Amino acid sequence: MDGTESLIERLSGGLQPVKRLPPPAMRAALWLGVVALLGAAFVFAFSDFATFSRRASDPKLAIELIGTLLTGVLAVIAAFELSIPDRPLTWAFLPAPTFLLWLGSSGYSCWRQIVVRGPNGWRAGEGADCFAWIVAFGVPLAVTLFMLLRKSHPLAPGPVAALAGLGVASLAAFLLQFFHPFDVTFIDLGLHLAAVATVVIIARVAARPGLAA
Repeated sequence: MDGTESLIERLSGGLQPVKRLPPPAMRAALWLGVVALLGAAFVFAFSDFATFSRRASDPKLAIELIGTLLTGVLAVIAAFELSIPDRPLTWAFLPAPTFLLWLGSSGYSCWRQIVVRGPNGWRAGEGADCFAWIVAFGVPLAVTLFMLLRKSHPLAPGPVAALAGLGVASLAAFLLQFFHPFDVTFIDLGLHLAAVATVVIIARVAARPGLAA
């Protein structure tokens, strides 16, 4: 017994108290709140809000916007929940219904042709700009999200990173609608999904180095 007690004393002697993290929903709400404030400031400073308001009055686009925004919000919440070791993997399906709503209502969006022909020959169209927008905004947002998620020491970093990538890419796609008031084709929708998938893949590849404590 003396040996056991001595071993326990040596193992626990240098331990420091662990600070309990706030609930996942609260942490998600704080991150989303900061992103919402920054996004709103960016939109009001640089977007053509009158044109966007006119487009948003169309029910089809309004449904798409709701689906896009909710996909981003729910994916971020699911990432925070799934980062806790005792959470079931079923949290990964939280954004699935709104993601399907987004896809099903994507008859309107912001892109023209991916490649167009002009006076100077062929060049990248609006679609290429939109692809770059989602990736350029999504990756920095993912970095800030990873910094918070890693505090939970997730046991399954892959699904957590994938949900984080889906969340930030969806939020970037929602923000994009304020700046590109164009209709969409099936090719454009495919490019949209490719941009989202690119961010998800980047996040998934960065899962272990990005979420390791």
